[in-house]
Amino acid sequence: MLQRLYSTLFWAFLAVSSILLFPLAVAIWLLTLPFDPRRVLLHRFTCFWASLYTWLNPAWRVTVRGREKIDRGETYVMVANHLSLLDILVLFRLFTHFKWISKVENFRVPFIGWNMRLNRYIPLKRGDRNSVVRMMRDCEDTLQSGNSIMMFPEGTRSPTGRLRSFKTGAFELAQKCERPLLPIAVRGTADALPKRGFVLQGRHPITVDVLAPIPFEHFRDEPVEDLAERIRSHIALALDQKDAAEAPTGEATGRRA
Repeated sequence: MLQRLYSTLFWAFLAVSSILLFPLAVAIWLLTLPFDPRRVLLHRFTCFWASLYTWLNPAWRVTVRGREKIDRGETYVMVANHLSLLDILVLFRLFTHFKWISKVENFRVPFIGWNMRLNRYIPLKRGDRNSVVRMMRDCEDTLQSGNSIMMFPEGTRSPTGRLRSFKTGAFELAQKCERPLLPIAVRGTADALPKRGFVLQGRHPITVDVLAPIPFEHFRDEPVEDLAERIRSHIALALDQKDAAEAPTGEATGRRA
């Protein structure tokens, strides 16, 4: 009963704060239109907006490690494992510039989704080939414009916490656009908020580990399926999922997105 009450208060706070903060996002968007085409300042405000929910929630002790490995002047293809809705909030705690690739349904959420559109994050309709092609084209343009992108190569949240197979879209983009890869390992979010349901699960430590960037020269000629599996194994080892590093699970590697 206490968990349900606490969860209700949290989601109510998220809804009310989104109503209050969205007009500020619109104001920042309007004021910076003439000189900030990449929406860097708006994204920074969005990082603050998302981080409020982890800063103010005593049950979520978030630790970000390896932030110093991010070169602020570099354009990365960032890839992270996906456990929970909370992954999105905690990855904003990086406070570095990137564009999300996110399912199109998220863009329809009032205020939050509208802010995603202002930021020029990239929508994807899962299972729609035309949408995948359009997403890949938009990602190429985004990378060429100097914006990093953030993707979940598993495609959807893992229901068990174990890594699913990685789809190849992120790695095709890194090779085609000659950009470095930045693997990120997220731990603890599934315990705090499981995939199914909206009831917060009490105190759980959450960590975000930024792993060493992988320069384009290190995978220039590597088959994309092998590259996807190598990065998956790299993240699995960081998560102490040694068995996951040895054998893929879930959907077959090789699909783009």
